[in-house]
Amino acid sequence: MLKEAIYHRPKDNYAYACTDEELHIRIRTKKKDVNEVTLVYGDQYEWVDRQWVTSSIPMQKSGSDQLFDYWSVVVNPPHKRLRYGFILKDGAETICFTEKGFYAEPPTDDTAYYFCFPYLNKVDVFKAPEWVKDTVWYQIFPERFANGNTDNDPAGTLPWGSKAPTPSNFFGGDLEGVIKNINYLKNLGISGIYFTPIFKAHSNHKYDTIDYMEIDPQFGDKDTLKRLVEVCHDHGIKVMLDAVFNHSGFYFEQFQDVLVNGEKSRFRDWFHLREYPLSANPLPNYSTFAFEPKMPKLNTENPEVRDYLLEVGRYWIREFDIDGWRLDVANEVDHSFWREFRREVKAIKPDLYILGEIWHDSMPWLRGDQFDAVMNYPFMTNILNLFAKGTITPKQFIENMTNVMYMYPHNVNEVAFNLVGSHDTPRILTECGGDKDKVKQIFTILLSFYGTPCLYYGDEIGMEGVMDPGCRECMRWDEDRQDKDLFGHVQRLISLRKKYPLLANAGDLQFIPPDYHETCFAYTKSDGNKTVLVILNHSPEPAQFDLPAEFKGRKTKNLWTNEQYEASTEKLDGRGFTLLEF
Repeated sequence: MLKEAIYHRPKDNYAYACTDEELHIRIRTKKKDVNEVTLVYGDQYEWVDRQWVTSSIPMQKSGSDQLFDYWSVVVNPPHKRLRYGFILKDGAETICFTEKGFYAEPPTDDTAYYFCFPYLNKVDVFKAPEWVKDTVWYQIFPERFANGNTDNDPAGTLPWGSKAPTPSNFFGGDLEGVIKNINYLKNLGISGIYFTPIFKAHSNHKYDTIDYMEIDPQFGDKDTLKRLVEVCHDHGIKVMLDAVFNHSGFYFEQFQDVLVNGEKSRFRDWFHLREYPLSANPLPNYSTFAFEPKMPKLNTENPEVRDYLLEVGRYWIREFDIDGWRLDVANEVDHSFWREFRREVKAIKPDLYILGEIWHDSMPWLRGDQFDAVMNYPFMTNILNLFAKGTITPKQFIENMTNVMYMYPHNVNEVAFNLVGSHDTPRILTECGGDKDKVKQIFTILLSFYGTPCLYYGDEIGMEGVMDPGCRECMRWDEDRQDKDLFGHVQRLISLRKKYPLLANAGDLQFIPPDYHETCFAYTKSDGNKTVLVILNHSPEPAQFDLPAEFKGRKTKNLWTNEQYEASTEKLDGRGFTLLEF
């Protein structure tokens, strides 16, 4: 048994409270090295005749990636506290793994050997808003979705879609355009809109804020936003705005004061300045987003900056009843600020959704004291590597996705913001080389997986575009230029996700073993009563998939076609998929 590969630590993603009564415990072992794992546990204060009272429960091998197996179990500690260890067997050796190391036999003279979950405090349970689990998001880049009011067009506005997008051109998209197209969104079936920034800014992308307390005039005014939120809420659609607290824009009033007054500016401590006068060449002598001189980094450790930004967070909830904040470049802002931000905004609206833009492992932000979720770019990367880039096999896809799943606790995964494209990436159809069947498969995964999925505007009608600015083309409202077949595919998947909870966040998700089939891969979602089996054929050639033994000969319903039948195998077209309910 390779002991160096065995890993566990209390809290975070290896031992966490999923509800007020329920603990989830995981352990990692070398792949195919251990045959059996048993959890030994008890209350550290429960002794009879000088013997610690323990119970044991077998753990389930719930997933495998390229290097490791993951074992899981659910425990309900009667007194909400737990000491525990693991009995591991490989067929030749049996060992007990505890916090103090490995033993041939479980220690019985002192509970201090064992891992400790001190107490399941209700306030410590990670709880994101329940509504998020049932939300399908739609990301809108306001400047490019629809021009609903030409009176607020900025100077030099081009006719809609008349030219390719550039970093500096404008087409007049605004909030009124969203209001006027709300029926399109409702027909698609989405239930949440994520807007990239709408506050006053110089650029067309608005990530260079001039005034955090004002709507950019080209998008409308505050009355327009109030109407937009009301219309969305009337149609069962949540609204999430984008906040850029890591940096301001070059024309932010406080930064302009520093440029004019240098060391004498009362706002000099609002930023990270290294020397005076400020200079952008060859690199800025002040901290910025990346090395972009027009995006000076804000000093969120400064009390005045904190107070200003916290009021921004509160104001748009209090006055406009928004439902979420998406936080740009969230990993470069100090944790202390985010803890205070959460307290302040949740005090106004407890079920507000707080989403951080972080592209890497984000456990430090997801312990219940900062964010509800992060943008799940590891999920997106794995999908692109299989379908778009072809750099991994279906077997490697399963292994990599399993690794993504075990990065976080289950209750964190339920609200993970899953995406396959955004304003920062090439469009998904472009990534797939124009292969619509690949895109259909990708949307099938996106809309049948755990988490809260997001569509980037226009992807549902087959828009294409390379990396920014190519991915920010004007929405195509000419129906002759819309892919109605792809729209129908996405629309039906959203409808099925709403109708069948197992296609959303109900049940436990498990992949069929990665070496089960050469070209097909599959996963199940089960709640102990019903099971949904999702099968995808990665090959362009037709394939036959032998159903796992537990499903053979059982009556099944094909959720896509509504057919009911008994089968031992399932035939799939090239790049095909099927959704079966047992």
